Amino acid sequence: METAGVRRIADDLPREPGVYHFLDGEAVLYIGKAVNLRDRVRSYADPRSDRVRRMVARAEDVDVAVTDTETQALLLEANLIKRHQPTYNVRLKDDKSYPLVQLTDHPFPRIEITRDPTKGATVYGPFTNKGEVETVVKALRETYGLRGCSEYKFRNRSRACIDADIGLCSAPCVDEIDEASYRDAVAGAKRFFEGETGALTDPLRRAMEGAAADQEFERAANLRDRLETVEAFHGTGGEAVRMADEASASIDVLGVAIEGDTATVARLHSDGGKLVDRTRHAVVAPETEDRVAAILAAFVPQYYAERTLPDTLLLPEDPHDDDLEAWLSTEGVSMRVPGAGREARLVDLALKNAHRYSGEADELSALADALGIDRPTRIEGFDVSHAQGKAVVGSDVTFVDGAPEKADYRRKKLADGNDDYARMAALVGWRAERAIDGRDDRPDPDLLLIDGGEGQLNAALDALAETDWDVPVVSLAKREELVVTPERTYDWPDDAPQLHLLQRVRDEAHRFAVQYHQTLRDDVSTVLEDVDGLGPSLTRRLLRRFGSVENVREASATELQSVPGIGVETAETIRSRL
Repeated sequence: METAGVRRIADDLPREPGVYHFLDGEAVLYIGKAVNLRDRVRSYADPRSDRVRRMVARAEDVDVAVTDTETQALLLEANLIKRHQPTYNVRLKDDKSYPLVQLTDHPFPRIEITRDPTKGATVYGPFTNKGEVETVVKALRETYGLRGCSEYKFRNRSRACIDADIGLCSAPCVDEIDEASYRDAVAGAKRFFEGETGALTDPLRRAMEGAAADQEFERAANLRDRLETVEAFHGTGGEAVRMADEASASIDVLGVAIEGDTATVARLHSDGGKLVDRTRHAVVAPETEDRVAAILAAFVPQYYAERTLPDTLLLPEDPHDDDLEAWLSTEGVSMRVPGAGREARLVDLALKNAHRYSGEADELSALADALGIDRPTRIEGFDVSHAQGKAVVGSDVTFVDGAPEKADYRRKKLADGNDDYARMAALVGWRAERAIDGRDDRPDPDLLLIDGGEGQLNAALDALAETDWDVPVVSLAKREELVVTPERTYDWPDDAPQLHLLQRVRDEAHRFAVQYHQTLRDDVSTVLEDVDGLGPSLTRRLLRRFGSVENVREASATELQSVPGIGVETAETIRSRL
């Protein structure tokens, strides 16, 4: 398919979430999910790798299936991949966002969690919660004795490993079980993944009841918790589209995002427990202290003036409007602000929808256009902090849809040294290696942002080249606010929306790195605090002035006295004690 053909097809697609298929006649070449089908398919007109370029060249057409939510798109994508086994889904980035479970194609199949399935394996997933998947796989291994070791270790064992000793494996490597019996066990695991929950819950329940009968109450409690996870497993991923109060005939969930003097209100609507509609509405943001509450107080009566009210209205904040509450109560509408649980997650989903189409979303589109890349929904920012080469740390922060995703923040202690370029290469290399090896449970980012100039960018590029991790990367220098890419340097206007986004990511990476550096530095400050007359305040001053305990130790008495609060006697005491 030519570039023009991809763009022509994309122009006719909706700007909604869903799943797309690249087709070669009847054969499905690739299946992917998208938040915005039109933008995602259009991005294939400029493929970023040879593999994708070959796939597009083979394709004759693109078909799509629209869904109501991104979660539904994820589940539909998983089912279609399992059904069609598309060739180009094996190693592309979209598959690495969520964990899969595979049973390898060996006489004694291995069960494992992976993001990169091997050829011929039976694959299930993807799944949204890695912790739940790990619990299920462990329960399957305990129940059916499936091996988890590599083929190399399996072929070269002379005695059973510790997994067999603790009941996780039936030890086929040393002929403790024959191939036919092992295949029966594998079939039991497959039945579970194909929807027969009892294939695992029944033996778990029997084991729990047996442990309770034997008064092994701690083991029984652990089995009970595991049983609850397993029983809920086949519902994983659909929780975001099941309403909190399924007895209600209808529920509306509102989210508000403010950008300057305008705001976006996102509405999710459910009937009978199923999400059936989503709308977005632009409103003027009032100049008041509690802007979200004021927007909700104005939006609700205006929006529902000529529309049917829902049975339940979930809001992110209390509107603080007695008249509104009285009206809704008279109409039989339950209005509440959930604090936790499933209802709170629904409000969070509405907030994400609102932010996606507010000014933050415009920043992402502007950044994509300016850099000539796909819309960078996920951006990771990196920075290094140290004090004259001591207590060196690195930060890795994540922004999703222009907002911090603090659950995905990571930090790393780096080797001491005063070479910023080497430390940045080590930090980015660490992230890349974890992504390539499948040891990082986060989706791959759409863009890496390096705090620094051309030197730091080149260090990051060297690290990416060594690991063969294909992710776009740019840097942002603090002093001149220049955006440096591998191809050119940009000097954007101060009011450019894409610059504001990168500045937020850069500043957050810097803050997080400095915070971690200070934590490590404070950990060694107890050596100084043991000095008579030197309390926490003076200790912090010394460390800010000299950077590390070692530098304080090497300072002269005169240099120590340059710190406010350190006199001759205290300086001599410090030198004698250190």
